[in-house]
Amino acid sequence: MTTLRSFFAVLLLALALPVAAQTQGKPPLQPIPEPPPPPPGLELDPALEPQVTILKRGTDTVEEFRIGGKLYMIKVTPAHGVPYYMIDRQGDGKFVRDDTQTQVRPPMWVIFSF
Repeated sequence: MTTLRSFFAVLLLALALPVAAQTQGKPPLQPIPEPPPPPPGLELDPALEPQVTILKRGTDTVEEFRIGGKLYMIKVTPAHGVPYYMIDRQGDGKFVRDDTQTQVRPPMWVIFSF
């Protein structure tokens, strides 16, 4: 019984020493200084911020994302399951499901054209 008590005492001491070592010698925390103001002449255009419209369709929640009034992405969150996105990749109003989590999409840049 004494060996079990001494084992737990050594175990407790072994766990407490690293915690005590971490708390000693740390400088006191300082508050973060305020960020500088934006440069003059730089105004944020509210038209560039996305507008999000949240709709309930049955048990699904649909979030529509627009920039400048143009719908470019839809997020569908079913009541049970994983949310998915519908994206207008070409800007022509045709939405495709974005499955980037499950597929590898190589970059498709135009390097040279005739």
